[in-house]
Amino acid sequence: MVTLYGGNDGLNTVVPAGNPAYARARAELAYRPDDVLDLGDGLGLNPGLTGLHRLWADHELAVVRGVGYPKPDRSHFRSMAIWQTASPATAASTGWLGRWLDTTTTDPLLAVSLDTLIPPMLAGATAAGASLPVRGLRVPKTALGRSLALLGRPDQADGIWQARAATSIADLGRVQKTLEPAAAKNPDEDSAGSDENAQGASAGGQSELGRQLDLVATLVEMGVPTRVYAVSLGGFDTHAGERGTQQRLLTELDRALTTFQTRLAGTDRGRQVVTAVYSEFGRRVTANASDGTDHGTAGPVFVLGRGVTGGFYGAEPSLTDLDSGDLKAGMDFRSVYASLLDSVLGTDPGAVLNGWEKRVEGLFT
Repeated sequence: MVTLYGGNDGLNTVVPAGNPAYARARAELAYRPDDVLDLGDGLGLNPGLTGLHRLWADHELAVVRGVGYPKPDRSHFRSMAIWQTASPATAASTGWLGRWLDTTTTDPLLAVSLDTLIPPMLAGATAAGASLPVRGLRVPKTALGRSLALLGRPDQADGIWQARAATSIADLGRVQKTLEPAAAKNPDEDSAGSDENAQGASAGGQSELGRQLDLVATLVEMGVPTRVYAVSLGGFDTHAGERGTQQRLLTELDRALTTFQTRLAGTDRGRQVVTAVYSEFGRRVTANASDGTDHGTAGPVFVLGRGVTGGFYGAEPSLTDLDSGDLKAGMDFRSVYASLLDSVLGTDPGAVLNGWEKRVEGLFT
């Protein structure tokens, strides 16, 4: 799962460049038809997405259009909470993949976040994923580290909270032992351009997406038991000077994803990986006075991999039939999640998504 924090502008990602309403609404922010990478149906990819365009030609990229949820919320934090918990109507204390973990195992290695924190999507009621920062997870080999390991030993005299703490400490040791060798293989250097992500990064997300995905690829090749990985890229809150900022970020996304896909193609395990890319909301149709866009609603979701049936899914949102100036969602994001749960994780979606069963038909071979 690749999270684009900040609200990526879907209309300048999958661009309706041939639509006169788009050009009228965006003025200088709009791309011309000859600027974009043609997808057909009057749409084109942002010029920064050259690698994804090649995957489209190879039928390994699916573009799910107009994805959102009922009664959209334009707050970064509430909307991201909705996407991560898959609970649009009411607040939820568990993430959608956390609930999958609850039905599967208590093994923290089954889901891993390449971050210093576990995102809400990986937190269940009784189980949670693990966190592995890209620069590694290093428990000290000093007396402090040895004392910590002793605290992780079970003791029949422990109360319930002491027992849970001991289990967590033991899990930390197991996570380090299993995952740290992969982190050690990654060079400890900054990705180019990571400092630039400060612009528009107020809504969270990491930089160094290439390093995150490189570490994921190493873990996949090592055969660790992890089924789900969470990575992120921040900086998409483009209220001003959007065009240059977004295209730079999409170029970083494109380079990281296509390098990742090329590497995965070299192993049997790698060829089984499916990657989904989403953001908490799109942007408004009409540009603002600062050559940017404000918080909107629906946007595209990318799904890519060898097992994906490439092409368009869902209807292209109208640029004239709007909801208070915003796009109307035609595809509920829970249908994307249901397809991933069913076809990738082999789990009944209804048990995880509070009864939601509808899938994106034909998304997987």
